[in-house]
Amino acid sequence: MTSLLLIGALVVIICVITNKLTNKIGIPVLLGFIVLGMLFGSDGIFRIEFENYEFAESICKIALIFIMFYGGFGTRWSEAKKVATRSILLSTVGVVVTAVITAVFCYFIIGISVWESFLIGAVISSTDAASVFSILRSKKLGLKENTASLLEMESGSNDPCAYMLTLVAISMLNGTATAGSLIYLVFAQFAYGIAIGVIIALIARTVLQKFTFTTEGFDAAFVLAVAVLAFALPESINGNGYLSTYIVGIILGNSDIKNKKSMVHFFDGITGLMQMLIFFLLGLLSFPSSLVKVFLPSLAIAVFLMFIVRPIAIFGVLAPFKCSIRQKLLVSWSGLRGAASIVFAIMAVVSVQKLENDIFHMIFCIVLISILLQGTLIPFMSKKLKMTDDSSNVLKTFNDYVEELDVQFIKLTVNGEHPWKNKKIRELSIPWDLLFVLIIRNEESIIPNGSTKIKDGDIVVVSAPEYQGSTAMFTEKKIHHSSKWIGKKISDYSEVSSKLVILIKRGAEVIIPRGPTDILENDILVIHTQKTEKNKTVTKV
Repeated sequence: MTSLLLIGALVVIICVITNKLTNKIGIPVLLGFIVLGMLFGSDGIFRIEFENYEFAESICKIALIFIMFYGGFGTRWSEAKKVATRSILLSTVGVVVTAVITAVFCYFIIGISVWESFLIGAVISSTDAASVFSILRSKKLGLKENTASLLEMESGSNDPCAYMLTLVAISMLNGTATAGSLIYLVFAQFAYGIAIGVIIALIARTVLQKFTFTTEGFDAAFVLAVAVLAFALPESINGNGYLSTYIVGIILGNSDIKNKKSMVHFFDGITGLMQMLIFFLLGLLSFPSSLVKVFLPSLAIAVFLMFIVRPIAIFGVLAPFKCSIRQKLLVSWSGLRGAASIVFAIMAVVSVQKLENDIFHMIFCIVLISILLQGTLIPFMSKKLKMTDDSSNVLKTFNDYVEELDVQFIKLTVNGEHPWKNKKIRELSIPWDLLFVLIIRNEESIIPNGSTKIKDGDIVVVSAPEYQGSTAMFTEKKIHHSSKWIGKKISDYSEVSSKLVILIKRGAEVIIPRGPTDILENDILVIHTQKTEKNKTVTKV
């Protein structure tokens, strides 16, 4: 047990470091996770024996739940709805077209049997959102014509259709499919997946909006459980769990719920960990020696997929829409294959009684080629096609995006002998770059103007430009029971130490100190200090 924990911790640390390195050199980070897994595997340096496809399938299916959920939860609908129709068509019709044409190529050119050809086409028919956006986000690559939103929604929503096609292919290969069962399978996958997803999302949204969690972080735990439920419930009645999970993610991610931004960051971390787990596990499961045996047919399928199938699907589906040739070419090139394809391949290996070809290593090899070739060249192709847009921000397509403003808001309470009391705003001598934003008076919010009079007890909110310098550093000093400063004034402390106390934390209270302010036991003084000062706990305020 200790050895497994040690290996697991080291692998995660190496994956995080790999993430930083691959971002710098422009190689998709997920490729680094795969290679790392291969190095640890049976044919690698560390030679860890791992051939348990059933275990790998279980782990990967669970990880894929969170990846699918976050694909919806992190999508900003205000941006995505502009291209929603195109994205949905690409994630359904485009997936079917991709699967069928790939199957035809595998059957007539590669010489694979009919239903195994269709299985390969189905498994490889979806694209990978994580692969595409790890590149776009790391390079901060803004794209014209809402192309980033189109790619995000297409690649985030096309796994459910590929999953359904994979189930159809498995049924045909096992000889359990009939015309009636296949019709019901398609109906159940979409009908139950959509209906259950919408119902769960609406109930969960109501709970999050009306219910107050007593412990911080329990709301994220609740949403985590909802994501799992959204997958498990439809799966238990032959519905599409991935479709349900994605729909729940879309609805909750674009609803007005508490702590949504912190949840986005939470699931961003969870999804990153799941991606590390999936790709490392898939690399561990693979045998480089087996990849060599299937390399030529896999290369042929990958090239055909990149240069023939994907463009046919994109140009065909987007033909009725006003899309430029450059956008279609870029979307065609950005159709990276990823984790879902390999997970579906494992599912096929586990579920199909007999396969004539090494489907897992073929799909694995195709994904490697796609990530390495297409993924690495996405920034180059974007610039070559003149689709980059320096004025747009790719992060705007995500729910965790917040426009950065170089402004700070300050709250002041006017009482006692405050010099602003009973004066109109235009009568005050204030700097030009200070703006009165809001006055709160007896729980009433007032938008002020020059003639607004400030009264006793008013809470005034003003704005000013944010300080962008890098020399302002702050340290914390706790006043212990034996401190000589207990009972002294802030002015005494500042005079002796030549340091400015900018804030006092007193229990749950935050105090902006003045010279006469008393220092009490257990106060935490936040002190402005120089950046060169060492051996202090540095705190940003």
